Amino acid sequence: MQSKRNLRAQLRRDRELAYTPESWLHILQSREIENAKIVATYVSYGTEPQTFDINEALFREGKTVLLPRTLKDKDIEWVIWDGSQSTLRKNGKVPEPTGEIFKKLEEISVVIVPALCIDGVGNRMGQGGGSYDRALARVSAWKVGLVGANEITQQQLPVEIHDQPVDAAATPNLLLRFNRGS
Repeated sequence: MQSKRNLRAQLRRDRELAYTPESWLHILQSREIENAKIVATYVSYGTEPQTFDINEALFREGKTVLLPRTLKDKDIEWVIWDGSQSTLRKNGKVPEPTGEIFKKLEEISVVIVPALCIDGVGNRMGQGGGSYDRALARVSAWKVGLVGANEITQQQLPVEIHDQPVDAAATPNLLLRFNRGS
């Protein structure tokens, strides 16, 4: 879908121009994360919404932390992470865990995902590989997308059949929940 590709390129340029490192630590006060035992998150890089402080806090709170590892077919498997930078290996630009695969997907309570933009009903624009969409389709967890302060839009994003919405969007100052009739 060319319009989606063009929009993604524009969103990347906009993020590069507006990027400042900020914290999304306030999401830990959500009832979903407070009550979670197992949280899937990511290790941010570049201009992605930063997760270093979130991940450290999850460990301090005794949560099991999972990170994504991309497979050859661009799908994602969730891996138990011990919090050590030494157990991460770069896959391109992305730091990925080397640990044990987590197979009990039904036990994941929360998934924290990166996004370039999220619209007013929870549609998420990712990097374009579809990896997170495939992974999110297999979990019934609460899904929260992290975006910059200006990366929530009221214009509906283009959606394809495989795209998975999120339940909430978080900026550094806001947690916006979506009600999709569930």
